[in-house]
Amino acid sequence: MFQQKIIQKASELGKSIVFPEGEDPRIIQAAHELTSKNIMKSVLIGRSSVIEGQVKNLGIAKPTFTIVEPDYQTEIDAEQYYQKRKHKGMTLEKARDVVQHTAFKGALMLDRNEVDACLCGAVYTTGETVRAALHCIGLQAGMNTVSSFFLMGWPERLLLFSDCAVIPLPNENQLVDIALQSADSWKKLTGEEPRVAMLSFSTMGSAKHESIEPITAAVATLKKEHPDLAVDGDLQADAALIESIGSRKAPGSTVAGHANVLVFPNLHAGNICYKIAERLGGAIAMGPVLQGLAKPMNDLSRGCSAEDVVLTSALTVLQAADE
Repeated sequence: MFQQKIIQKASELGKSIVFPEGEDPRIIQAAHELTSKNIMKSVLIGRSSVIEGQVKNLGIAKPTFTIVEPDYQTEIDAEQYYQKRKHKGMTLEKARDVVQHTAFKGALMLDRNEVDACLCGAVYTTGETVRAALHCIGLQAGMNTVSSFFLMGWPERLLLFSDCAVIPLPNENQLVDIALQSADSWKKLTGEEPRVAMLSFSTMGSAKHESIEPITAAVATLKKEHPDLAVDGDLQADAALIESIGSRKAPGSTVAGHANVLVFPNLHAGNICYKIAERLGGAIAMGPVLQGLAKPMNDLSRGCSAEDVVLTSALTVLQAADE
């Protein structure tokens, strides 16, 4: 199964991850598995007395993770956050309050390179997680956009869908960022060369509508500025994925019929498609995984299981493969 391949690949990197919601039993169970099986080092932020009680309840004999108390390096956190946000009117006093939130503490630890990745969202909302990431870590150099992807898996096929969770109506420049981020994510996660399809209800101008214009403009920009990237569009989904249809609808395209990265024109399409693929098409959906940040920090579903945490942790540290 490709999930095991992802976990195995992550275990070869020797990375570490911090969990800001370290008192949650799902996080504790996952962190113990990650560390005891040498997949990665795990750091839990939380009150040691609470975590030790949960460890006993879970029947973990010898915990293998590290615990960091919520008041760990509070003044260092506050000064660091103040320096990052003072241009927005942040004061040191306000910063001391903000860094009490453990999502911000975890993100600041990541920013200081104390760990290689950060994962939360089992308790906190997506908004809290993304805000902590943007304020404490910031955007990847050259990017103006944070987006997301799902890794979609079937027994004989793996695809990357983007964006399915963050940007409702991406403009031309945002589509360019999403495509570049998704191509990079695919390469890091699979080791394979990305072939990026910019999806539409039109293939190579077969239909005319103003909503297609940002897609074709983004493709033109990508081909001009990143000539080594295999990208094409506008492409309908069947032309992107099925070789016989792609060769007929888009002859000469190196992507049509062979796409492994699908960039959707808006959040409606991306979100709907991944859920149909998962619920009716039998795909395993892994994500959403954030991309475009300077360092890897991701958001869990509040309904996640310990198994979900393990897999998402592996995906997250793979994003740190080059660091």
